Amino acid sequence: MKRPGLTLLILALWLLQPAWYLWLSPPTVLPPWFAATAMALPLLPALLLALLGRPSAGFWGGLAALFHFSHGVTELWANPAVMALAATETALSVALVVAASWQGLKARAARRRSPPTE
Repeated sequence: MKRPGLTLLILALWLLQPAWYLWLSPPTVLPPWFAATAMALPLLPALLLALLGRPSAGFWGGLAALFHFSHGVTELWANPAVMALAATETALSVALVVAASWQGLKARAARRRSPPTE
């Protein structure tokens, strides 16, 4: 099953990591390549599954997005220098979790609207 919005969100969150750590705001404590790899790696299985059109891409993307959401919120509070990057990461993570859950949310809403069958 193809879900282009989900694939684009996974790709955007994945591309944000090397852009952030290699170009826009490289870390001073760790080597930039290490930070970029460590942050992009959890999204790689979801990205590959999404590009292959596998339904499990949403699950793995949503799971990785929870990690990136936590990281983004932490950076928002702790590091004002990267506020825009952290806000982007947080927003992409929330959008990814919603996109990954959308079909289940629609099915649940449809069950609530339909009368019970006996």
